[in-house]
Amino acid sequence: MNKLIAVVGMAGSGKSVATDYLQENGWTKIYFGGLIYEKMREEGIEITPASQKEYREKIREKYGMAAVAILLKNKIRESLKKNNTVLDGLYSWDEYLILKKEFPNLKLIGIICDKNIRYERIGKRVDRPFNNEEIHIRDISEIENLAKGGPISFADYYIFNNGSFDEYEKRLLSILNSIEQEGEDNNEIHES
Repeated sequence: MNKLIAVVGMAGSGKSVATDYLQENGWTKIYFGGLIYEKMREEGIEITPASQKEYREKIREKYGMAAVAILLKNKIRESLKKNNTVLDGLYSWDEYLILKKEFPNLKLIGIICDKNIRYERIGKRVDRPFNNEEIHIRDISEIENLAKGGPISFADYYIFNNGSFDEYEKRLLSILNSIEQEGEDNNEIHES
């Protein structure tokens, strides 16, 4: 059975490092934020930090807090038929609950990083940079309005990302090995 992992964490923690790494190693990556950008482009909305926040909240008013998971559920299902799949950007507790019910083997990897390091990284990004005030506002909005803390605090595994890429990669590979081993153990149980 193909694996499903969601990488969770606050903006700038290093989620994309893990999801990009997995994608480069043959996994299919589904980017939750991509759905938001796609819908905004379809509606002709300019993509800015403020418009992203407003649109994320608007789509959740329409579909509930699990909006993005609901809208991506079929895409995830189709992906899993073909390949291991990694989700980049699962935000809310409700999204997690919907996906965990639909995909019981879903594993969460939480990426944790000191706030000042996250803010510094975000300010230097080429794609979607934010200044400290913008990212602070986004952090608060994601915690208060999107219930982002739940999936992070409930992760199955953690990577502490204040150090080097080598340390990050070593921990990620250790986690993947654990998930693979767990899958093999589950197969043995089902086969007996």
